[in-house]
Amino acid sequence: MSHPDHQPGAIHVFVYGTLRAGEANDLRVAAAKRGIPAPELLGAATLHGCLYDFGAYPGLVLDPTGTAVRGDVYRIDAALVPVLDEIEEVYPGGDALFLRENHAVMLGSEFVDCIVYPVSAQHIAGRPVIAGGDWVAHRLARV
Repeated sequence: MSHPDHQPGAIHVFVYGTLRAGEANDLRVAAAKRGIPAPELLGAATLHGCLYDFGAYPGLVLDPTGTAVRGDVYRIDAALVPVLDEIEEVYPGGDALFLRENHAVMLGSEFVDCIVYPVSAQHIAGRPVIAGGDWVAHRLARV
């Protein structure tokens, strides 16, 4: 298998919360429901920041000195990007909770440029921190 960056035009996304496999907004299910080619899981990855508990979902504030937040990197079809924007309620010119940004994410021992949906830091006041940096483990521990 070739390195993910070696495919021209490849789009990668780092998912750390409800878009992860088996979670409420599993991006594979979202793609299948809309007839979009299935996202290809490239593997577990990390991005540094602070993960916050918003109840039904987490929010990531990026911080290079923060915790290694666990997630997964997928190679996706371009048609899935507007669907992810809709799930994350990212709209041009809106005062959205989530933002769509591109960041270098550590996949194995290499960095991959990924779409990431962090939250705006102005929305984290009073939200509990997810100390371990893993939404799925945190969610399962709450039950």
